[in-house]
Amino acid sequence: SSEESPLLEGDRLHIPDNLDSVYSRFSKTQKNVVVFAVSFAGLLPMFVTGTFVPSIPQIAHDLDSTGAAVSLAVSLSVFANAIGGLVWAAYSSFYGRRPMYLWGMPILCIGSFGVAASTSLRWLLFWRFVQAFGCAGGVPVGAATIGDIYRVEQRGTAMGIFFGACLLGVALSPIAGGTAAYYWSWRSLQWSLGLWGFIEMGFIYLLLPETSHWHLGDIRELTTPFKFVWINPFSSIWLLRSPNIMAVTLANASAMVTEYVLLIPIAYTIGARYHISNEALIGACFLPSGLGNFIASPIAGRLSDVMIEKWTARRKGIRVPEDRLRAILVGGLFVPLSVCLSGLITTYIAGPSGLVLNLFCLFMNGIGVDFVLTPIGSYNVDVLQSRSAEVIAAVTAFRAIILAPVTAAVLPSIETLGLVATNGIATMIAILGYGLIVLTIRYGDRMRAWVDVGYTAVD
Repeated sequence: SSEESPLLEGDRLHIPDNLDSVYSRFSKTQKNVVVFAVSFAGLLPMFVTGTFVPSIPQIAHDLDSTGAAVSLAVSLSVFANAIGGLVWAAYSSFYGRRPMYLWGMPILCIGSFGVAASTSLRWLLFWRFVQAFGCAGGVPVGAATIGDIYRVEQRGTAMGIFFGACLLGVALSPIAGGTAAYYWSWRSLQWSLGLWGFIEMGFIYLLLPETSHWHLGDIRELTTPFKFVWINPFSSIWLLRSPNIMAVTLANASAMVTEYVLLIPIAYTIGARYHISNEALIGACFLPSGLGNFIASPIAGRLSDVMIEKWTARRKGIRVPEDRLRAILVGGLFVPLSVCLSGLITTYIAGPSGLVLNLFCLFMNGIGVDFVLTPIGSYNVDVLQSRSAEVIAAVTAFRAIILAPVTAAVLPSIETLGLVATNGIATMIAILGYGLIVLTIRYGDRMRAWVDVGYTAVD
């Protein structure tokens, strides 16, 4: 056997029986409903995060604190999202996908009401953790659900629709948060998020069937709705010992670093430079990035499917999962380019022309980030479908370990090093991430041969 094709060796793979019946359990209409349901659930975590950022100055004033201190709530929510994602993903592999949504939504509601009622920074941080933990399953469990019902040739397209719909929240949530802060109050929007959680819980209950098929018979035999089984959620992290998964995770994180560097301090960079103090207008500045996400995600997903089909045909039927990552080479360079140009434009170009160019950079960054994230998400499900929710959660958790200090450090870095230097550092990180993708495409087969974490046949 060849060490360069471990996914093709049946004796080393976890291959489910009767794949055709597994993927044909649901009709096309039912699959569309499932995608719609999990996308709607994945939209809420984006609103939980995105509505908060434009109102940071108002929250700081209301709680008699500072913008840098209140920004810690963003870092804490990123950390809570990582921990929660691991928990919901691990239990979704045992109890199924559907219960995780139904268990998480009440926690989100309680956390949202707690944030709305907070009277001090300490309580704000506590309830932000609870709130983010409750909705953390939206992305990993949603991605796993799509992996449950779509074959590999269709998975990238469906995943692109899912991520695109979720990331629509990146475009809409800052506008909602800024508008609520300016015309109503930041607390009112947090109450609204809690009510949305209750509505969504009913929505999931009515529309989302159970899709998990891995070891489903064992689950039904060993568990009941009233029996709790302890599962170590942190065991998923061990999947990152795979060189392939670690490489694409670092690339994933490097792209997100640029988005955070551009968006988290936006009120103090673009807002201050171009004299924008209205929270609603600050929120509107997020729109180009979110639109870039929304537009690029389905395109990147479909392109990743095309790459799989194209390169499989070239190899006369031999499928290599890293071919999906070739889609990143098309739009991934927008990531370092956009963050570099934004720092230079903000520093050296004043007036309306500078603002317009910055908004274009944010749009370009949104496109580039999704050209990185969407193929990587599908790739992770391809190679570890039996633990798809867990690998997505592990990637998210490790990414959070990187992003949490970034969100806390970006404002101090701008104050200390300057905007151009801070964005320059983010640019170099993004270039390194792009290089990791190139290496994974070139040497992915050998990397998989180094450490076998239970790769799934790409079928």
